[in-house]
Amino acid sequence: MTKTAIIAASENMFSRFTETCNGINETTMFEKPGPKWSVAENIRHLVISTNMTSLAYTLPKFMVKWIGGTPNRQSRSYGELKEKYYKKLSEGGRASGRFVPKPIEVSYGKQKLVDSWNASTAKYLAALSAKRTEEDLDNYLARHPLLGRITLRELCYFTIFHTEHHLQTIEAITQTQ
Repeated sequence: MTKTAIIAASENMFSRFTETCNGINETTMFEKPGPKWSVAENIRHLVISTNMTSLAYTLPKFMVKWIGGTPNRQSRSYGELKEKYYKKLSEGGRASGRFVPKPIEVSYGKQKLVDSWNASTAKYLAALSAKRTEEDLDNYLARHPLLGRITLRELCYFTIFHTEHHLQTIEAITQTQ
């Protein structure tokens, strides 16, 4: 995917996610379905993840290079990276550390949570649009806790299908409640 296509796919996925969240009532949003994350915790996880991802596009290039390095390979395709991610999940890979959301009480408020999601995606899209060229996406690496070092293009792909993954999780939660 080109940078333009990545931005369009991201905007589409973020919009679908927001629309779904806006359609969920406050009680369902914060209700915990057993040991799994609530809808609110899924959203908070994506906010944390998207904010961390934004760093790869907002930090100066020399910092991104210092932290992640430069690749000695071409970027994987969207499908290849998605396949690797789901393989890691099937092998027991899970969010850890700072990426695990703390429990959220209903008093936090649905709108505040959705607003924080929208702010994190707007920041991500603005940084990607303004601060990274098409070539930059293939010339710098970022560290991913589950996928290892991935190119900035691959990080864009991850952001799209990671959002889709949690959208599907949220849809499954709301269908059973």
